[in-house]
Amino acid sequence: MSNEQPGLRASHQDRDRVVDVLRVAAGDGRLSADELDSRLETALSAQTLGELAELTADLPVTAMAQVKDVLVVEQHGGRYVREGRWYVPARIEVRSQHSRVTFDFTDAVITSGVLRIETEMVHSKLVIVGAQDIVIDTDGLSSTYAKVKLRSKSHVGDPRLRIELAGTLLHAKVIEKRR
Repeated sequence: MSNEQPGLRASHQDRDRVVDVLRVAAGDGRLSADELDSRLETALSAQTLGELAELTADLPVTAMAQVKDVLVVEQHGGRYVREGRWYVPARIEVRSQHSRVTFDFTDAVITSGVLRIETEMVHSKLVIVGAQDIVIDTDGLSSTYAKVKLRSKSHVGDPRLRIELAGTLLHAKVIEKRR
């Protein structure tokens, strides 16, 4: 946003981008909970790019660069593992054949309340590792000779993360594990 004119009107996408940056900064310990709430409220009601820029001016550029819109995983054979401290985007695309893909959310930095995972999996396994405050919704999955084994409860009051699984499974498995 630094290249743009501060007086230009902000779009929903501009506001969402700043909200993601603020959540990452809070996850890194750069913002207190009260400061995060205040900045989020301001970001969601901001009308110009200048107002949004002020909210992230005191944050390092690296925090803003680490928030990606989409993570694309193409795995043909073997394993793909995402664990430790990683930044969770709003959407993940998984295209796999004869492989195992693991996403461990235990120490991940959650940048959005909802994560959409779009799948095209053939003879593969998707493993989701998380905590009790993660909810997984499989309403968007189409499966043929597939197995889905979840431990999460869809009625959790205020989940930290809601994962929406969509796409196709052919001779594939989705397994949820708890830490």
